[in-house]
Parts: sequence; C-alpha cells; structure tokens
Amino acid sequence: MYDVLVVGSANADLTVRVGRRPDAGETVLGSDLVESPGGKGANQAAAAARLGTRTALLAKVGDDAYGELVLAGQRASGAEVRHVVVEKGARTGTAMIIVGADGDNSIVVSPGANAHLSPADVRASREVIAGSAVVSLQLEIPEETVREAVRVARETATRVVLNPSPPPAGDLDPELFEAADPLVVNEHEARRISKLHCAGAREWITGLRRMGARSVVVTLGGRGALVLDATDDEPAVVPGVPAEVVDTTGAGDAFTGALAGQLATGASLLEAARFAVRVGAAAVSKSGAQPSYPTRAELPG
Repeated sequence: MYDVLVVGSANADLTVRVGRRPDAGETVLGSDLVESPGGKGANQAAAAARLGTRTALLAKVGDDAYGELVLAGQRASGAEVRHVVVEKGARTGTAMIIVGADGDNSIVVSPGANAHLSPADVRASREVIAGSAVVSLQLEIPEETVREAVRVARETATRVVLNPSPPPAGDLDPELFEAADPLVVNEHEARRISKLHCAGAREWITGLRRMGARSVVVTLGGRGALVLDATDDEPAVVPGVPAEVVDTTGAGDAFTGALAGQLATGASLLEAARFAVRVGAAAVSKSGAQPSYPTRAELPG
C-alpha cells in the first residue's frame, strides 16, 4: 500500500525572521509573517514523498483555513491525504517560529487538532499500517496514540521509526523504546532521554540502545550523524555535508522522513542515514520547513 505511513502532527507554521532572538521580556522587530504547512508528522511525510517514496499521512486537522494549508502542502509534496481526519469545530495545530540571523530557531507549538488524534483513529487505520513497510512516529500527538500505533505496528510486523520529539517531561515509555528501529534523536533529545547529561554523543547512543532501542541514530546538525544498528558494537560516523545555513526549521524532520523512506525500500540503516544527511543539508539551505525539502534531483553530492 505505502512505503511509509507517518502517524503524527500537522501544523500551520507562522514564521518571523529576526536579527537576533529576543531575551526574556524584550521586544524586537522582525520580518513579515510567513504562513506555511508544517508539523513534525506532516513534515516527515512531505520530505519522504518529495523524494519519490510512496507516503501517506495519518493526522488530524481542523475545518479551518490552516487545515486547508496543511492538506495543500501534503498534496503538493505527493503524499496521500485520504487518512487525514478533518474535525469539525477544531482549530488546526499552529507553530510560532522565530528564526535568527544564524538560521537557528525557537518554536512554540499550540497542538489544536493534533491533541484529538486518538488511539481509536489508529485502530481504524490498522489495515493501512499493516500495508505499509514503515510507520514513522513523533511525540507532537498524544503519547497514548503513539503507543497504540506501536502496538498495531508490532502486531502487523511493520517497522517503527520513532523520533521522540519533543521529548517527554519524564521517562520515555519502555514500550516505545523497545519498538524503535531506529530511535532518531538530536543531541538535545539524546542527552535528555539518556540522562547522561555530562557525556557525549557516543555515550548517548550506546546508552540509548542499552535502555531498549533496537537501533539508534543521533543527528549532529552540520556534523552529520552517529548510527548504531542492532548488531553493531560501536557507532558508525556519517560525515556532514557542507551547506550554507539559511533556516534549520524542519531539517530534523527532513532527515527522519528521508531515513524512513530509504529503510522502507531496503537500505541498511547506515546507507539510509548517509542519504538522510544529504537531505538535511539541502533543507537547511532554504527558508521554511516543507518549502525547503528537496527532490532527489536537488540533493547535494
């Protein structure tokens, strides 16, 4: 049915660029507001689909203009939207994004309809999960919904890619750890979830696998990634790809969507991570999340 089914969030991104991000209590002037489709789930689906992967999104949006914006973004990327539920009277999730001159960002998300994506919605899509090679998950939807997706994926022998972002306030559920193949985290998430606060990336990645993940990928921004597969004793280094950083918004989602797509079509985890690093490098060279995602022809060498 699909190479990748993404179960996750769908937002409207409201982005302002500033010379520098404000300190607490400070007001700064920024650029004109830019509205674009976003959300970790929708971003991952768009990234995978833009690369030619058969992709679908299972998400929930409101019956408002931002919901239409999200659906239009998915259609433009080539992702299937028949599994996106439009909930009457709900507001579509919204992300407020401030991008500094260095391309880095600060983001606040108002979940809106994402908070209404339920375990029942997942169970109703059991056949879709069963017919997909990979199900990709994040934590911008209720954790109970993510757990249900993991259970259905296990029952149907569908591979789970889990990006636990934003990381939970407490411990990550062991059921999610054990299903992740791989667990995909950035440095901040790796430090927080592993609780190895004074360690480095190699200690984080081995610690996360000891905690139960079948395999782990730690993304390192412009420095590339570390990959620890289920049978590896030591993590493999994936070098970064040079890029002029314009906007890092959604780059991690581009990486994860590309990784999931490669795994779905038979690549090893290391091969998939090498490809995904190239996709992430292309994404940071343009503004926005989904608008920055490359096709295969647009990838750096």
